[in-house]
Amino acid sequence: MRVLGADTRSWTYGDPDGGPIVFVHGFRGDHHGLDGIARALSESMPELRIHVPDLPGFGDSPAIPSRTHDLSLFGEWLREYAQTVAPHARTILGHSFGSLVVASALKSGLTAARTILINPISSPALKGPQAALTQAAILYYRAADALPEPAARALLGNKLIVRGMSEVMAKTGDRELRKWIHDQHEQYFSRFVDSSTLLEAFRASVSHTVPEFAGALTMPVLLIAGEKDDITPLAHQLDLQRMLPNAQLQIFPDTGHLVHYEAVPDAILEIRSFLRRTEEQAA
Repeated sequence: MRVLGADTRSWTYGDPDGGPIVFVHGFRGDHHGLDGIARALSESMPELRIHVPDLPGFGDSPAIPSRTHDLSLFGEWLREYAQTVAPHARTILGHSFGSLVVASALKSGLTAARTILINPISSPALKGPQAALTQAAILYYRAADALPEPAARALLGNKLIVRGMSEVMAKTGDRELRKWIHDQHEQYFSRFVDSSTLLEAFRASVSHTVPEFAGALTMPVLLIAGEKDDITPLAHQLDLQRMLPNAQLQIFPDTGHLVHYEAVPDAILEIRSFLRRTEEQAA
């Protein structure tokens, strides 16, 4: 569909006439990252209609023409997209960078009956346990920004670097699951339109936190966090929960920033319980 003057590619799961829920994936990924949760949730709750778009400039969605892909732009895009596919009683889910996009959209006027944030970005990127790696990533993206487009794409999509990112984020000890996670990142972690859009999105991802938008998260909110998340330490997820008037926090042990890969069954149980409980409370 056309959103902000560009085509947004989107995938739909479940009942075409069901209750709408919009999923927003994380930085550098595309809809494939949330495919497992979308499929499992649609099987568990077939009454839902789940929309999973590719963010502008990622996957099969082109960049928004003549716009800087900062967090404000992504929030504006989500607001228009969500209002089109789910005009009423929508639920919004965001993972990682997607949590920032969701929070920005809610701050700028998007309404939601309930919100689900998986591995939300609740602390500054340069203050977490992997602050040194974040600083290295900033230098990495700056180096790419100085290169011509072919060389920049080669650096940004370097398989060894992507594998290193994957190794850092994966916490599971299951060898087959780790192998699958690495394969997912190899296939889908570099499907960006161009290096400049990716760099703009990276700056957005490390320049904001969900707590900046806490005032907009007044609806029922489910926070799902990994105990071993290196991107946002658990203490900051607890701080975020305390900021929100109607939030619950579910912590998954032995899981990091990849709840959407490492803990899908557990996530589905929590999401289903949250959706049914809040629907009953609203009735």
